Amino acid sequence: MATEFITNIPLVSAMIACAFAQLLKPIVAAMTGNGFDLHLILSTGGMPSSHTSAVVALTSSIGVTEGTGSIAFAISFVFSFIVMHDAMNIRFEAGKQAQVINEWSKILSSIHQDGAFTPTNLKTLLGHSFSQVAGGLILGLAVGFAMPAVMAG
Repeated sequence: MATEFITNIPLVSAMIACAFAQLLKPIVAAMTGNGFDLHLILSTGGMPSSHTSAVVALTSSIGVTEGTGSIAFAISFVFSFIVMHDAMNIRFEAGKQAQVINEWSKILSSIHQDGAFTPTNLKTLLGHSFSQVAGGLILGLAVGFAMPAVMAG
């Protein structure tokens, strides 16, 4: 069973793409003037999108190993678009809403200085911009097309 797990090319491709994207986040942040923050390795959001990298690597490696006419490719292809849409739209908008709530929380905290209101900051880095998803897409394609060749020998 363990051998099947580590020799499953689409699964390994997705895991490597996701891990590589997470490792790139602090480096990209430093290169774009946002400072090197090691905590970004474990965070959501940022450049490149690890969710996108993983699903695109999965989809492209399935396309290479099983063919683009396979049922697995079709399922993964649709799944990839849902994940990318969610990252750019739903999660991105939720992050913007969290920013507004955090601002209101600060205002309420200053009004209620007697301690009747305790602010709780919500996480604002939830989703991705188009360029972050595009970065994840490129990384996912690279890993998804390279891993079948690397693992084949």
